[in-house]
Amino acid sequence: MDGNATTTHRNVALLSVATTMATRITTSEEIDRRLAPALKRLKLPTGLLQRVAGVHERRNWGEGQTFDDAAIEAGKKALAEAGIRPDQVGLLINTSVTRKHLEPSVAVRIHHGLGLPSSATNFDIANACLGFVNGMALAGQLIDAGQIDYAVIIDGEDADEIQVNTIERLGREGIKRKDFMSEFASLTLGSGAAAAVIGRADLHPEGHRMLGGITRAATQFNDLCVGSVDGMFTDAKALLKGGMELVVSAWKDAKRQWSWSHMDRYIMHQVSSVHTNAIVKAANLDATRVPVTFPLLGNVGPASIPITLAQEASKLVRGNRVLLMGVGSGLNTSMMEIAW
Repeated sequence: MDGNATTTHRNVALLSVATTMATRITTSEEIDRRLAPALKRLKLPTGLLQRVAGVHERRNWGEGQTFDDAAIEAGKKALAEAGIRPDQVGLLINTSVTRKHLEPSVAVRIHHGLGLPSSATNFDIANACLGFVNGMALAGQLIDAGQIDYAVIIDGEDADEIQVNTIERLGREGIKRKDFMSEFASLTLGSGAAAAVIGRADLHPEGHRMLGGITRAATQFNDLCVGSVDGMFTDAKALLKGGMELVVSAWKDAKRQWSWSHMDRYIMHQVSSVHTNAIVKAANLDATRVPVTFPLLGNVGPASIPITLAQEASKLVRGNRVLLMGVGSGLNTSMMEIAW
Protein backbone atom coordinates (compact mmCIF):
# COMPACT_ATOMS: atom_id res chain seq x y z
CA MET A 1 0.00 0.00 0.00
CA ASP A 2 1.21 3.49 -0.85
CA GLY A 3 0.22 5.09 2.46
CA ASN A 4 1.48 8.67 2.53
CA ALA A 5 4.54 7.86 0.41
CA THR A 6 2.65 8.90 -2.73
CA THR A 7 1.37 12.46 -2.62
CA THR A 8 -0.77 14.64 -4.88
CA HIS A 9 -0.88 18.40 -4.46
CA ARG A 10 -4.03 20.30 -5.36
CA ASN A 11 -3.15 23.97 -4.99
CA VAL A 12 0.61 24.38 -4.67
CA ALA A 13 3.03 26.26 -6.93
CA LEU A 14 6.77 26.83 -6.98
CA LEU A 15 7.11 30.61 -7.17
CA SER A 16 10.89 30.99 -7.28
CA VAL A 17 14.20 29.24 -6.78
CA ALA A 18 17.45 31.11 -6.11
CA THR A 19 21.06 30.31 -5.25
CA THR A 20 24.14 31.71 -3.59
CA MET A 21 27.29 30.36 -5.17
CA ALA A 22 30.47 29.85 -3.17
CA THR A 23 33.23 32.02 -4.60
CA ARG A 24 36.36 29.88 -4.16
CA ILE A 25 37.02 27.20 -6.79
CA THR A 26 38.89 24.05 -5.75
CA THR A 27 39.95 21.97 -8.74
CA SER A 28 40.43 18.23 -8.72
CA GLU A 29 43.97 18.85 -9.97
CA GLU A 30 44.63 20.84 -6.79
CA ILE A 31 43.34 17.97 -4.64
CA ASP A 32 45.55 15.58 -6.62
CA ARG A 33 48.57 17.76 -5.80
CA ARG A 34 47.70 17.76 -2.10
CA LEU A 35 47.29 13.97 -2.20
CA ALA A 36 50.36 13.31 -4.37
CA PRO A 37 52.44 11.54 -1.67
CA ALA A 38 49.53 9.26 -0.75
CA LEU A 39 48.70 8.47 -4.39
CA LYS A 40 52.34 7.61 -5.05
CA ARG A 41 52.59 5.39 -1.96
CA LEU A 42 49.34 3.57 -2.82
CA LYS A 43 50.28 3.34 -6.51
CA LEU A 44 47.10 5.11 -7.54
CA PRO A 45 46.95 7.35 -10.63
CA THR A 46 46.10 11.03 -10.57
CA GLY A 47 42.89 12.18 -12.24
CA LEU A 48 40.58 9.66 -10.54
CA LEU A 49 38.11 12.37 -9.54
CA GLN A 50 37.85 13.54 -13.13
CA ARG A 51 37.83 10.14 -14.85
CA VAL A 52 35.80 8.09 -12.36
CA ALA A 53 33.43 10.69 -10.86
CA GLY A 54 33.49 13.29 -13.63
CA VAL A 55 34.12 16.03 -11.05
CA HIS A 56 36.62 18.61 -12.28
CA GLU A 57 35.87 21.39 -9.79
CA ARG A 58 33.86 22.10 -6.68
CA ARG A 59 33.13 25.34 -4.84
CA ASN A 60 34.21 26.34 -1.35
CA TRP A 61 33.24 29.41 0.61
CA GLY A 62 35.58 32.36 0.34
CA GLU A 63 36.77 34.66 3.10
CA GLY A 64 33.84 36.16 4.97
CA GLN A 65 31.31 33.69 3.54
CA THR A 66 29.45 31.19 5.72
CA PHE A 67 26.90 28.57 4.76
CA ASP A 68 24.11 30.08 6.86
CA ASP A 69 24.73 33.65 5.67
CA ALA A 70 24.70 32.27 2.11
CA ALA A 71 21.41 30.50 2.79
CA ILE A 72 19.92 33.74 4.11
CA GLU A 73 21.10 35.55 0.97
CA ALA A 74 19.51 32.87 -1.23
CA GLY A 75 16.28 33.15 0.76
CA LYS A 76 16.15 36.92 0.30
CA LYS A 77 16.69 36.49 -3.44
CA ALA A 78 13.94 33.87 -3.67
CA LEU A 79 11.46 36.05 -1.76
CA ALA A 80 12.26 39.05 -3.96
CA GLU A 81 11.88 37.02 -7.16
CA ALA A 82 8.55 35.63 -5.94
CA GLY A 83 7.33 39.06 -4.88
CA ILE A 84 6.54 37.80 -1.38
CA ARG A 85 7.17 39.85 1.77
CA PRO A 86 8.79 38.17 4.78
CA ASP A 87 5.67 38.85 6.88
CA GLN A 88 3.59 36.71 4.49
CA VAL A 89 5.67 33.57 5.13
CA GLY A 90 4.06 30.98 7.39
CA LEU A 91 6.77 28.31 7.35
CA LEU A 92 10.55 28.03 7.00
CA ILE A 93 12.14 24.62 6.55
CA ASN A 94 15.93 24.37 6.60
CA THR A 95 17.24 21.19 5.00
CA SER A 96 21.01 21.67 5.45
CA VAL A 97 23.19 18.71 6.32
CA THR A 98 25.79 21.22 7.51
CA ARG A 99 25.30 22.57 11.02
CA LYS A 100 27.58 24.40 13.46
CA HIS A 101 26.18 22.67 16.53
CA LEU A 102 23.54 20.19 17.64
CA GLU A 103 21.17 22.85 18.93
CA PRO A 104 19.47 25.18 18.35
CA SER A 105 18.35 24.41 14.82
CA VAL A 106 19.98 26.07 11.83
CA ALA A 107 16.47 27.27 10.96
CA VAL A 108 16.35 29.77 13.83
CA ARG A 109 19.40 31.64 12.53
CA ILE A 110 17.91 31.76 9.04
CA HIS A 111 14.45 32.72 10.33
CA HIS A 112 16.00 35.70 12.09
CA GLY A 113 18.21 36.61 9.13
CA LEU A 114 15.25 36.67 6.76
CA GLY A 115 13.22 38.82 9.14
CA LEU A 116 10.33 36.36 9.23
CA PRO A 117 7.45 36.98 11.66
CA SER A 118 7.21 35.18 14.99
CA SER A 119 4.13 33.40 13.62
CA ALA A 120 6.26 31.62 10.98
CA THR A 121 6.96 28.06 12.11
CA ASN A 122 10.60 27.11 11.57
CA PHE A 123 12.56 23.89 11.91
CA ASP A 124 15.19 21.66 10.29
CA ILE A 125 14.54 18.56 8.21
CA ALA A 126 17.47 16.16 7.96
CA ASN A 127 17.29 13.44 5.34
CA ALA A 128 20.72 13.47 3.73
CA CYS A 129 20.58 14.71 0.13
CA LEU A 130 16.79 14.43 -0.21
CA GLY A 131 15.95 17.00 2.46
CA PHE A 132 15.08 19.82 0.06
CA VAL A 133 12.56 17.77 -1.94
CA ASN A 134 11.09 16.37 1.30
CA GLY A 135 10.77 19.91 2.62
CA MET A 136 8.94 21.04 -0.51
CA ALA A 137 6.52 18.11 -0.23
CA LEU A 138 5.78 18.73 3.46
CA ALA A 139 5.28 22.46 2.96
CA GLY A 140 3.03 21.71 -0.01
CA GLN A 141 0.82 19.54 2.17
CA LEU A 142 0.42 22.37 4.70
CA ILE A 143 -0.49 24.78 1.90
CA ASP A 144 -3.07 22.31 0.55
CA ALA A 145 -4.46 21.97 4.09
CA GLY A 146 -4.97 25.73 4.28
CA GLN A 147 -2.60 26.07 7.21
CA ILE A 148 -0.21 28.48 5.45
CA ASP A 149 -0.10 30.55 2.27
CA TYR A 150 3.67 30.65 1.70
CA ALA A 151 6.74 28.66 2.69
CA VAL A 152 10.48 29.06 2.22
CA ILE A 153 12.57 25.91 1.76
CA ILE A 154 16.25 26.61 2.20
CA ASP A 155 19.64 24.90 2.29
CA GLY A 156 23.27 25.86 2.84
CA GLU A 157 26.20 23.45 2.70
CA ASP A 158 29.88 23.81 3.67
CA ALA A 159 32.23 21.06 2.49
CA ASP A 160 35.46 22.73 3.67
CA GLU A 161 35.98 20.94 6.97
CA ILE A 162 35.22 17.45 5.70
CA GLN A 163 37.44 18.08 2.67
CA VAL A 164 40.40 19.22 4.80
CA ASN A 165 39.96 16.37 7.30
CA THR A 166 39.71 13.76 4.55
CA ILE A 167 42.83 14.93 2.71
CA GLU A 168 44.80 15.05 5.97
CA ARG A 169 43.69 11.54 6.96
CA LEU A 170 44.38 10.02 3.53
CA GLY A 171 47.95 11.32 3.75
CA ARG A 172 48.71 9.35 6.92
CA GLU A 173 50.89 6.28 7.03
CA GLY A 174 48.91 3.06 7.29
CA ILE A 175 46.11 4.15 4.95
CA LYS A 176 45.44 1.38 2.45
CA ARG A 177 43.80 1.42 -0.97
CA LYS A 178 40.47 0.23 0.39
CA ASP A 179 40.56 3.03 2.98
CA PHE A 180 41.27 5.56 0.24
CA MET A 181 38.40 4.36 -1.92
CA SER A 182 35.95 4.29 1.01
CA GLU A 183 36.56 8.05 1.42
CA PHE A 184 36.75 8.89 -2.28
CA ALA A 185 33.21 10.33 -2.32
CA SER A 186 34.17 12.92 0.31
CA LEU A 187 36.47 14.53 -2.24
CA THR A 188 33.56 15.17 -4.62
CA LEU A 189 31.66 17.34 -2.13
CA GLY A 190 31.14 21.05 -2.74
CA SER A 191 29.65 24.08 -0.99
CA GLY A 192 26.61 26.13 -2.01
CA ALA A 193 23.21 27.43 -0.96
CA ALA A 194 19.72 27.54 -2.45
CA ALA A 195 16.20 28.57 -1.51
CA ALA A 196 12.72 28.16 -2.96
CA VAL A 197 9.43 29.90 -2.24
CA ILE A 198 6.21 27.94 -2.68
CA GLY A 199 2.67 29.18 -2.27
CA ARG A 200 -0.99 28.81 -3.19
CA ALA A 201 -1.40 28.21 -6.91
CA ASP A 202 -4.78 29.95 -7.03
CA LEU A 203 -3.10 33.17 -5.92
CA HIS A 204 -0.23 32.76 -8.41
CA PRO A 205 -1.29 31.57 -11.87
CA GLU A 206 2.22 32.50 -13.05
CA GLY A 207 3.71 29.90 -10.72
CA HIS A 208 4.87 26.39 -11.57
CA ARG A 209 2.40 23.80 -10.28
CA MET A 210 3.78 21.16 -7.92
CA LEU A 211 1.74 18.10 -8.86
CA GLY A 212 3.08 15.54 -6.40
CA GLY A 213 5.33 12.53 -6.35
CA ILE A 214 6.58 9.45 -4.59
CA THR A 215 9.06 8.47 -1.89
CA ARG A 216 10.40 5.03 -1.09
CA ALA A 217 12.83 3.69 1.52
CA ALA A 218 15.36 0.87 1.63
CA THR A 219 16.71 1.46 5.11
CA GLN A 220 18.38 -1.95 5.30
CA PHE A 221 21.21 -0.04 3.56
CA ASN A 222 21.55 2.51 6.37
CA ASP A 223 25.26 1.83 6.91
CA LEU A 224 26.53 2.09 3.31
CA CYS A 225 27.24 5.83 3.44
CA VAL A 226 27.94 7.36 6.83
CA GLY A 227 29.24 10.90 7.16
CA SER A 228 30.23 13.59 9.63
CA VAL A 229 32.58 16.56 9.58
CA ASP A 230 35.43 14.10 10.11
CA GLY A 231 34.71 12.27 6.86
CA MET A 232 32.23 10.36 4.74
CA PHE A 233 32.77 6.62 4.49
CA THR A 234 31.08 4.82 1.64
CA ASP A 235 30.76 1.31 0.25
CA ALA A 236 30.42 2.73 -3.26
CA LYS A 237 29.68 -0.54 -5.07
CA ALA A 238 26.97 -1.69 -2.65
CA LEU A 239 25.55 1.84 -2.41
CA LEU A 240 25.16 2.12 -6.18
CA LYS A 241 23.57 -1.34 -6.43
CA GLY A 242 21.12 -0.70 -3.58
CA GLY A 243 20.31 2.77 -4.86
CA MET A 244 19.53 1.58 -8.37
CA GLU A 245 17.31 -1.23 -7.06
CA LEU A 246 15.39 1.34 -4.99
CA VAL A 247 15.02 3.76 -7.92
CA VAL A 248 13.73 1.03 -10.24
CA SER A 249 11.27 -0.19 -7.59
CA ALA A 250 9.96 3.34 -6.96
CA TRP A 251 9.79 4.06 -10.70
CA LYS A 252 7.67 0.96 -11.29
CA ASP A 253 5.38 1.78 -8.34
CA ALA A 254 4.93 5.33 -9.61
CA LYS A 255 3.57 4.10 -12.95
CA ARG A 256 0.26 3.29 -11.24
CA GLN A 257 -0.38 7.03 -10.87
CA TRP A 258 2.30 8.93 -12.77
CA SER A 259 3.73 8.93 -16.29
CA TRP A 260 7.33 10.11 -16.11
CA SER A 261 8.93 8.41 -19.12
CA HIS A 262 8.85 11.50 -21.33
CA MET A 263 9.56 14.48 -19.11
CA ASP A 264 11.14 17.61 -20.56
CA ARG A 265 13.75 17.70 -17.78
CA TYR A 266 14.97 15.31 -15.13
CA ILE A 267 16.58 17.39 -12.37
CA MET A 268 18.66 14.85 -10.47
CA HIS A 269 20.61 15.00 -7.27
CA GLN A 270 24.16 15.54 -8.49
CA VAL A 271 26.67 12.93 -7.35
CA SER A 272 28.90 11.78 -10.20
CA SER A 273 28.93 10.60 -13.79
CA VAL A 274 28.71 6.98 -12.61
CA HIS A 275 25.61 7.68 -10.51
CA THR A 276 23.90 9.78 -13.20
CA ASN A 277 24.58 7.28 -15.98
CA ALA A 278 23.31 4.43 -13.81
CA ILE A 279 19.96 6.17 -13.16
CA VAL A 280 19.60 7.13 -16.82
CA LYS A 281 20.13 3.50 -17.82
CA ALA A 282 17.98 2.00 -15.02
CA ALA A 283 14.96 4.23 -15.79
CA ASN A 284 15.60 4.32 -19.56
CA LEU A 285 15.74 8.14 -19.60
CA ASP A 286 16.75 10.47 -22.42
CA ALA A 287 20.20 11.63 -21.28
CA THR A 288 19.85 14.88 -23.25
CA ARG A 289 17.09 15.90 -20.84
CA VAL A 290 19.28 15.42 -17.76
CA PRO A 291 21.26 18.62 -17.03
CA VAL A 292 24.36 18.10 -14.92
CA THR A 293 26.15 20.45 -12.54
CA PHE A 294 28.47 18.00 -10.75
CA PRO A 295 31.44 18.51 -13.16
CA LEU A 296 31.94 22.09 -11.90
CA LEU A 297 30.10 22.10 -8.55
CA GLY A 298 30.55 18.56 -7.23
CA ASN A 299 27.99 17.07 -4.88
CA VAL A 300 26.38 19.96 -2.96
CA GLY A 301 24.18 17.68 -0.89
CA PRO A 302 20.50 18.72 -0.58
CA ALA A 303 21.29 22.01 -2.34
CA SER A 304 22.25 20.24 -5.57
CA ILE A 305 18.68 19.71 -6.87
CA PRO A 306 17.54 23.34 -6.38
CA ILE A 307 20.88 24.67 -7.68
CA THR A 308 20.54 22.54 -10.83
CA LEU A 309 16.90 23.59 -11.23
CA ALA A 310 17.83 27.26 -10.83
CA GLN A 311 20.54 26.98 -13.48
CA GLU A 312 18.15 25.24 -15.87
CA ALA A 313 15.13 27.50 -15.21
CA SER A 314 15.92 30.03 -17.95
CA LYS A 315 15.76 27.26 -20.55
CA LEU A 316 12.35 25.97 -19.43
CA VAL A 317 9.15 27.18 -21.08
CA ARG A 318 5.54 27.20 -19.97
CA GLY A 319 4.08 23.71 -20.19
CA ASN A 320 7.35 21.83 -19.70
CA ARG A 321 7.19 18.84 -17.36
CA VAL A 322 9.99 18.64 -14.83
CA LEU A 323 10.84 15.76 -12.49
CA LEU A 324 12.96 16.32 -9.40
CA MET A 325 14.57 13.04 -8.37
CA GLY A 326 17.36 11.64 -6.26
CA VAL A 327 18.69 8.99 -3.92
CA GLY A 328 19.92 9.87 -0.45
CA SER A 329 22.09 7.83 1.87
CA GLY A 330 20.03 5.76 4.19
CA LEU A 331 18.70 4.72 1.58
CA ASN A 332 15.73 6.82 0.45
CA THR A 333 14.52 8.04 -2.92
CA SER A 334 12.14 10.88 -3.80
CA MET A 335 10.59 12.02 -7.07
CA MET A 336 8.40 15.09 -7.56
CA GLU A 337 6.73 16.41 -10.72
CA ILE A 338 6.45 20.12 -11.48
CA ALA A 339 4.38 21.50 -14.34
CA TRP A 340 6.41 24.47 -15.51
